Amino acid sequence: MSSSSTKPRMKYVNYEWDDAHASKLSPAELLVYRSNLLGSDQRITNTGGGNTSAKTIERDPLTGKDTEVLWVKGSGGDLRTSKLANFASLYQEKLLTLQATYAAMNPKGPKSEAEDRMVGFYPHCAFNLNPRAASIDTPLHSYIGASDIDHMHPNSIIAIAAAKRSKELTAEIFGGEMAWTPWLRPGLELGLELQRIFKSNPKLKGVVLGQHGVINWADGGKECYDVTLNLIEKAAEYIEARDKKDKTFGGAKYNSLPDADRDEILFELLPWLRGQVSEERRFVATIHSDATISRFVNSNDAPRLAGLGTSCPDHFLRTKIKPLYADWNPAKENVEELKQKLTAGMEQYRKDYADYYNRCKHPNSPAMRQSNPTVMLIPGIGMIAWGKDKSESRVTAEFYNCAVEVMRGAEAIDEYIALPQQEAFDIEYWLLEEAKLKRMPAEKELAQRIVIVIGAGNGIGKTVAHRLAREGAQIICADLNGDAATATAKELTDLYGVGIGVGGTGISGSGPAIGLPVNITDRASVRELLKQTILAYGGVDSIVVTAGIFVPPDNTGHATDEQWKRTFEINVMGSYMVADEAAKVWKRQGLRGNIVLTTSVNAFVSKKGSIAYDASKAAANHLMRELAIELAPLVRVNALAPATVIEGSTMFPRDRVMASLKKYDIQFKEDEDTEALRRKLANFYAQRTLTKRAITTEDQAEAVFFLVSERSAKITGQTIVVDGGLPEAFLR
Repeated sequence: MSSSSTKPRMKYVNYEWDDAHASKLSPAELLVYRSNLLGSDQRITNTGGGNTSAKTIERDPLTGKDTEVLWVKGSGGDLRTSKLANFASLYQEKLLTLQATYAAMNPKGPKSEAEDRMVGFYPHCAFNLNPRAASIDTPLHSYIGASDIDHMHPNSIIAIAAAKRSKELTAEIFGGEMAWTPWLRPGLELGLELQRIFKSNPKLKGVVLGQHGVINWADGGKECYDVTLNLIEKAAEYIEARDKKDKTFGGAKYNSLPDADRDEILFELLPWLRGQVSEERRFVATIHSDATISRFVNSNDAPRLAGLGTSCPDHFLRTKIKPLYADWNPAKENVEELKQKLTAGMEQYRKDYADYYNRCKHPNSPAMRQSNPTVMLIPGIGMIAWGKDKSESRVTAEFYNCAVEVMRGAEAIDEYIALPQQEAFDIEYWLLEEAKLKRMPAEKELAQRIVIVIGAGNGIGKTVAHRLAREGAQIICADLNGDAATATAKELTDLYGVGIGVGGTGISGSGPAIGLPVNITDRASVRELLKQTILAYGGVDSIVVTAGIFVPPDNTGHATDEQWKRTFEINVMGSYMVADEAAKVWKRQGLRGNIVLTTSVNAFVSKKGSIAYDASKAAANHLMRELAIELAPLVRVNALAPATVIEGSTMFPRDRVMASLKKYDIQFKEDEDTEALRRKLANFYAQRTLTKRAITTEDQAEAVFFLVSERSAKITGQTIVVDGGLPEAFLR
């Protein structure tokens, strides 16, 4: 029925419901469809935020009879990306009986131990052995007597919820459609309160939850979707009609820097800043400098509003209680002055956070978590958000951008107020939230690490990029062939996903991998690679250089002067310039780093026919040892020395393989497949080794993983030979 021409026209949200598609779905699938639509529009709800539910009739696997089942988004899920497996399913009848269980407890009430204990009963209500953990918001959905319920965090309605006159504004904007309730932490008590409100007035469509968000309902998935979007649209229309335009946030105090100037400052600033916030664990950055955040950080009111903190609990679980605002004048002050202000600001922030923790903690509160800010606001530049990986830092940036829009809306129609600090603490250090954190899978070994792989377009470098990404690293795929580097980065993104956050401006809006061109014989190109890496992720931890060249000599074994020069430029000078430029970044960052150079066992074996290549690799080996001394103790420098890696290696094109087969008198046919020829040569080389096994790019990548990980934390100045065991290449 519905088509693009018949869909309601809305200005502040995207109406995407498709009747033809929806008609083909089961009731549970319809919930997933609705949830994905809602989650795809950040003006409706933020990444990972909000809940949806539907009550359906299912066949009970125990009795064979029909029973009512509540499907509700599971703990930790994200509406935009959720599948049915991300929804908990529970017997509605059993959930309702929990009210009597709770009523019998004493003492009970909001934030009581009894209320928290009720969450432990949810698994006993699971339908059909569904293992998905139910959200703490489950009672909100169960106890409202409608079939379909949406609990969203739209900026427009949170602005109303976070306004000083929130209750009056709710009545003024929505009339009798919406009720209002003051802040109450999500849980069974809020579910009971919503049940009371629902029963008190059958004409209600929903409730504005003070300083939190909105929950609304209908009987039917499409009907609920329509209610949700109409409420948000109505709130947004009210706010936009009263928007202060140029006077928003008190008007502009500063102007944004030109992009080029901003990027140069960030190149200098970010590694240093990353070092400052990474004493306990390393962070990855996202830079957000769009018009919304720039208007805020450059405004007169930014210090006041930033100091108040955020309102919606979903926000400050990522952004902490408040951001760090640096009152820096981009037109008159330099980077060093900015560093001084940030240093003083971080010192005060840590003191304030410790004071907040000590004032608000309970006898059973979890230990204080890291006290560095996760959001930093700098006039002229924008916002810097930090997270344990790229996805989390993008979510943090997204959430604070939402918080800014909430403040804009609240200040347009009234006065913004933040959640009281004790209430904020009781969410941030809620024992149930702590338990959820502990249930999360252990971090991968290279999570929090930012690694540049030079030569990632193919061969060993490409395999290394895949190996390190599998361990959780953020990977910058660099190559002389920029298209090949981008292709490898796309492979990694396709494998591991872009992440759930949507924050980030320009290259900083990237996922866990990016592709960049680089010419390591050009210092300016190397510097630009490092600059783009820092703008994307905030710093760099390890650099792996697999780029190299082998120029075949002529039939007499002679290499021209130009070939000698080119070989040394790439295999030696290129690695030196990478290390020399990276050392400047590592010095600013102050965190331990790694370099792995790719040399060759040819560096240890004197033989005929590859004099320029062998000499360059010997020089590269000694360069590695010199760099290990020069860059100690901050940076470890090691080398990987492969041998006879045929399969997947760019060092062995078809003509070189055929020449080698002829050299060793190995029989082959001119029209044989290239890979078949490579296998013959690889097998020949394998038989010359002690292990009798062909060497692969995966073997080299495994050694690189060891060298960049903490497993080799005490190893520097060493060459790891991966050649299957060639006695003539034994180090001595």
